[in-house]
Amino acid sequence: MYKGEEFMGKTTVVINDKLLQAAIEVIGAKSKKEAIEKGLRELVHKKNIEALRKELGTFDLDLTLAKLEKLRKEE
Repeated sequence: MYKGEEFMGKTTVVINDKLLQAAIEVIGAKSKKEAIEKGLRELVHKKNIEALRKELGTFDLDLTLAKLEKLRKEE
């Protein structure tokens, strides 16, 4: 699990320029580094959510919108 920027290292990688440019444009990144870091954070986030869902499993929830609103008002 990613816990922040404890260590930053320099890494040289070969990346598809068109893919990287598309990522920069889509997320509005100001640099290649920003696009890569945001992409990695999003990947870690999605995998953590998948793992949590897998661990929790699924269950039936007998809760209507009206019941939910009532519970929220009671808080």
